Amino acid sequence: MENLLEAELTLSAPPPGGPTALDGLLPALAEEAIARTLARRGTGRLASFGLTHDVLRVTFESEGVRPHQAFLAFLRRLTEELGRKEKIGVRSVRIRRYRVEFDVEGRPEAPITLPIEHTLHIEGSRAHLELPDLPEEALRDNWVDRTIALVQEKIRRQSYQGKEQYWALLTQSPPRAQAARPDPTEAMLSRNWVRSGPTKGKWFLGPSAAHLLRTMDRIARTEVLKPLGFEEVVQPHHDSFDILLKTGHLEGLPGEFYYVAEPKSRDPVAWERFTDLVKITRKVPEEELARLVTGPTAVSCYAQCPTIYWWLSGRTLPTGELPLKIFDGSAVSNRYESGGRHGLERVDEFHRIEPVYVGTPEQLLDLREELLKRYAHVFDTILELEWRTAWVTPFYMQQAGAVGVEDAQERIKGTIDFEAYLPYRGTREASEWLEFQNLSIVGDKYTRAFTIKTQKGELWSGCSGIGLERWLTAFLAQKGLDPTDWPSKFREYVGEMPPELRFL
Repeated sequence: MENLLEAELTLSAPPPGGPTALDGLLPALAEEAIARTLARRGTGRLASFGLTHDVLRVTFESEGVRPHQAFLAFLRRLTEELGRKEKIGVRSVRIRRYRVEFDVEGRPEAPITLPIEHTLHIEGSRAHLELPDLPEEALRDNWVDRTIALVQEKIRRQSYQGKEQYWALLTQSPPRAQAARPDPTEAMLSRNWVRSGPTKGKWFLGPSAAHLLRTMDRIARTEVLKPLGFEEVVQPHHDSFDILLKTGHLEGLPGEFYYVAEPKSRDPVAWERFTDLVKITRKVPEEELARLVTGPTAVSCYAQCPTIYWWLSGRTLPTGELPLKIFDGSAVSNRYESGGRHGLERVDEFHRIEPVYVGTPEQLLDLREELLKRYAHVFDTILELEWRTAWVTPFYMQQAGAVGVEDAQERIKGTIDFEAYLPYRGTREASEWLEFQNLSIVGDKYTRAFTIKTQKGELWSGCSGIGLERWLTAFLAQKGLDPTDWPSKFREYVGEMPPELRFL
């Protein structure tokens, strides 16, 4: 048989009757458990069993389906029977060996690592995985199936390494005459509009830059969100690990978060040694600090939608009031960019509005078209940008390490990126354009994960991140810092610019 589970059960006392006391009971309970859990999907059997004093060893085998569900059903019935007839319980359960076989998509190009003890062999398209010495919770919490899924994912991810992320051009605005412009961040630095922040990837925006950032915020609210009926919410911006486990962020992008720790105590006595060391050394005593704070308890997320989904979790939305259209614009988003930082367009801390929408598939596909029209209105007639749109690998697939979009259903949903030409980077054809806006429909991925329902029919959701620094960078890269070069409709939104600061 392709799957095997060897378990060791320690009983609270030896059964009366010695080693053969359970010979009649065990096969009957196993047959019952297999019939209830495996029979419709495969075959299984109790391959062997033996009792030594108070330790019972059993081996289950199966074909076509994994045997742990049958074992757990067997364990439950055994506990009932021994407790009722002999007043004996099961003190502990250990899975001494769990061997499974499953199909994979080709051989891996590099060794597959797993965070638990294992042996893995792959022959052709067949994998042989053995997990020794598992606790009972590994079966109840489905570690085995998740481990198999992880092996398959890692093999797929290796096959994608070195490939380009999926990108397919959708629309492109006509070319606009572009004067030679410097990098907008460098231009703002030279005029004291901005200053690189005191910590990595952060920027201080002076009055002029802040005024323009708030102008972008006002345009997004007035020209995109308000006409489409979006209502504002204000949410907390520390996301719990439970939320990110449901969205998949912790599996796919754990190295992009800023993690939040908490003091273990506010008691000044507990912090006395820390403060004394600061007073004497004028340095942060990091070892002492580590002793006084917890490990990470949450993250400061770069997206607002996870906590919005948490707010909706377990609720039923009236069908007649769909689609739900809300947005959060209060966030200061944080995303660890490591060595990829550049200017205001790629930073660790930025300002973002995130609309989230929930409705039927038909409603969200219609809403996507309406959003596309509103964004096009802003970018064409107010900012007068040169821009384009493209289908890209959806962000929820990137979290899982995928790059392709072979599934036609994912393209019906999926993600559209908006990209702006940055003249200072080079020619239109050879330079990298700036992704400054996106729009996604994610199907039922999050409504299902957070148990968000409606009265009848299928419920989808989506989101559209509006990064204000990205809007500002795209605009200034094409239009420069001189207001006389700005489009008239944008100048109407800007109003009077603050006086420029001078420093002696």
